[in-house]
Amino acid sequence: MAISNNCNDIIKTFALGSCLGITAYSPIRKVGGIIHIALPRPARREDAIDRHCYYATTGLPYFIDQFSSKYGCLKNELVIRIFGGAESMRHNDTFNVGQHNLEITQQILKDMNLDIQYAETGAKVSRTIELEVASGDINIWHQNMII
Repeated sequence: MAISNNCNDIIKTFALGSCLGITAYSPIRKVGGIIHIALPRPARREDAIDRHCYYATTGLPYFIDQFSSKYGCLKNELVIRIFGGAESMRHNDTFNVGQHNLEITQQILKDMNLDIQYAETGAKVSRTIELEVASGDINIWHQNMII
């Protein structure tokens, strides 16, 4: 997870396969950030203590809270976009992590009264994204998954 109000910064996360990259941006305050979510929820409560941003259920609320507590952003000014959540390359994958990440993230955002303004999710593709803090623009690179 990274958040910045420095207009010279570009925040980037790599290789979003089943993981989700959630961006939030305040065009009013020029504050932007990305959180890279790997799993929907921790298997054990103690797993989230040191790695709370690794999980949607613990990381996403923390990420959004940082915009208000550190940068004074109101939730209703945030532009939310989500990327990743790719489909598994394995047939009959019972875990289906990408889909579960997406479902949990959508529910958390709904519960927080935050709308998703843009989503590029699913498919069998890995995405690398970067957010330009000055403008809120998102650049996306796609790579076919080979595994």
